[in-house]
This record gives sequence, structure tokens and C-alpha cells, in this order.
Amino acid sequence: MLIVYAIVALGLIGLLFGLMLAAAAKVFYVEIDPRVEAVNELVPGANCGACGFAGCMKFSEAVVNGEAEPGDCVPAGEETVAEIARVLGKEVSASGSPIATVFCIGDNFKTADNFIYEGVEDCKVAGEMYGGFKACSYGCLGLGNCVRVCPFDAIDMGSHGLPVVDKIKCTGCGLCAGACPRDLIKMLPSGDEGHLVLCASQDRGKTVSKACEVGCIACKACVKACPEEAIEMNDKLAVIDLEKCTDCGECVKKCPPGTIHPRSAIPTAEEAAARAAEKEKESA
Repeated sequence: MLIVYAIVALGLIGLLFGLMLAAAAKVFYVEIDPRVEAVNELVPGANCGACGFAGCMKFSEAVVNGEAEPGDCVPAGEETVAEIARVLGKEVSASGSPIATVFCIGDNFKTADNFIYEGVEDCKVAGEMYGGFKACSYGCLGLGNCVRVCPFDAIDMGSHGLPVVDKIKCTGCGLCAGACPRDLIKMLPSGDEGHLVLCASQDRGKTVSKACEVGCIACKACVKACPEEAIEMNDKLAVIDLEKCTDCGECVKKCPPGTIHPRSAIPTAEEAAARAAEKEKESA
């Protein structure tokens, strides 16, 4: 009988607490704007934080409350942003999402190593050990921090030792840029127009030449060659103003190490892998 009494008592206690929770749910119920749920269903759901809010639901609430704009969700893409605007009765101007671009072409075949690194596969950790195992203290270490943080699988680590961005998959969220401890990934306006100096070194020319075959040696040949005055020196590194660049290609012709490339020529993951395979055959 004691067991029966215990079971009945527990049942009554459970029923009491259930009724209390049900009453509390009704008393403290907060009605959710149906537009919030509609927007939340449209956004990617990656909770990447690129919008500046803690997750997609928070962004949905903010955009409905007028605290954010539909276009603040960079990974959503133009079509989704337009749909969000339609739900909210707003208008948005069409503008492509930014594209992540790696400002380093010093791959395993063009950059020397100072020592063999067998530590943690993390660029930040490796960079703190004697300035990194690469001879260039500014270049990509190729340990994949950017690859691991991308929620859209838009970055692959190529067999040549550098990350390769898939322009189609890239949503412009910027997480990869934030994950790179050497600030080598920049978010550029969408499109293939313009040329880029794909280097970040601030070392002297002789030091750069010893460390990397394709690093900027600050010779200023590109600055003198540009008819649009679109190139200027940032300390010991040439920088191209994309708004002024007309894609004439004169800078490419004059660059001794071949550091400058048109944006349209930046290889895809497949092209980078093919080039790396060719290099390995040549060195075999």
C-alpha cells in the first residue's frame, strides 16, 4: 500500500506542477509578430553573426522592429533580401554581396620555410612560434582557420597550401576574414573588375625576394606604369584603388615578381588544384 500511496502522491504532484506551468505559460505568453517568423524562415539559418546580431532569430526580430535592414544579412543573397523586404513592405537597392579574397599567392612552391612545423593546425598558434614557420612573416600559413569557420563550405585548402574561395558559394559573411590572424582575407565588392596586388608584406625588397618569389618588392614600377594613378605605396606595399583601376594591365607588365593579377584571373579551387598537380610533376 505504501508503494501505491507514493505513486498516487507523485502523480498528484506532477499534475499540480503541470497545471501551474500551463497557467504560467498563458499568463506570461508573449505574442510573436508573424513577420518575425516569416523573416526567420527566409534567412539562411547559419547563425553566423555577420549581421551583428546573436543569431538569425535576433536578426529577424531586429529587422521587423526597424533596428536592422534586410540587406544587413549578407549571406542571404539578393533574392532573399528582396523577399524579406517584400514581407516587410520595404524597398532595397540591388547590390551584390562582397566576395572574400585572399591577398597572398606565396604558396608551397613559391615561399620558403624557416623550419618544419608539426604543432597544432592553427594559424594563430603557429604564427606565435618564432613568427611562424614561413620565411615570410606576413604570408598565409595555410593551416585552415578560414576554412573551418566558413558555414557555407565556400573555402577549400588547396593542395598548393593556400585557401581558395569559391565565388559562387561565398556569401560575403566575412567570418573567414575575421578568422585570419594575419588579416590576409579582404571582403571586396562583387565582380571581376580591377587588378589586385596579392601580397601583404611590409618588408624591404631584398628580404621579400629571399622569402617569396611572388612578393611585392616595393620597386614602384607599377605606380609609375599606371596611367590612371590608381596605385600608391602603403609604406613598402603597392595598393590598387579598384574605383580608379580600368583594367588596362600596364601594372602587370611592369611588375617584376608577378604579384599583380586581374581579379578575373584568380583561380577557382579546381584550377588551383590542377596547377599544384602540374608543379608537383615538374618537381618530381
